[in-house]
Amino acid sequence: MIRKLLKRLTHTFLKYGTQKYFSKPRPYIHDGIKVMVMPDVFPPHYTLSTKILLDFIKKLDLKDQTLLELGCGSGILALYAAKKGAKVTASDINPSALLALKEASVKNSIDLDIVNSDLFNVITNPSFDYIIINPPYYSKAPNNIKEQAWFCGENFEYFNSLFNQLVERQDKTILMILSQDCEIDKIKNMALKNNLQLDIKLEKSNFLEKNFIFLIKKI
Repeated sequence: MIRKLLKRLTHTFLKYGTQKYFSKPRPYIHDGIKVMVMPDVFPPHYTLSTKILLDFIKKLDLKDQTLLELGCGSGILALYAAKKGAKVTASDINPSALLALKEASVKNSIDLDIVNSDLFNVITNPSFDYIIINPPYYSKAPNNIKEQAWFCGENFEYFNSLFNQLVERQDKTILMILSQDCEIDKIKNMALKNNLQLDIKLEKSNFLEKNFIFLIKKI
């Protein structure tokens, strides 16, 4: 109850403040890697999910491993994984995000493949050692490209498409982060309908929010 009250009290202020702050490109830096986050791209600055995933992949041995960041947004995860030695593909539906990532790749001298793709629609590699997903998970129909980073559709269409495509693939390790603020049980049930199971790999909390990294596997 206290967490919900605090989130309600801060929501209006944070919404106004972040909208104003991110109305122009803003830098984000991790481990010496700098990216410019465009106004219509998911901002990692004040959200927990990107930081949690960065800390998680820091512990992975990614040398010569193939890795796909599906829906890469700013691409900071993809660049960090590539810096750790992974052979990285970064995909997104947003051309603005991909253009900024291409520039960041050059400026940081980090090589990776960058693909404009709606989920796996134009991903040619049939299997990756790792797939990292930080999905949109709020149940609302997105009105524009920016909102596609936040909203998965009124009927969770994003997850329906994701699970339908994942079940046909042969990837080794698929990791997805979700917040307690989304309908996790519904997402799990959608996965089960596609013979996929979500197992918790990591649980991370602060006083406002709890996040989970799930391993997605076939059953």
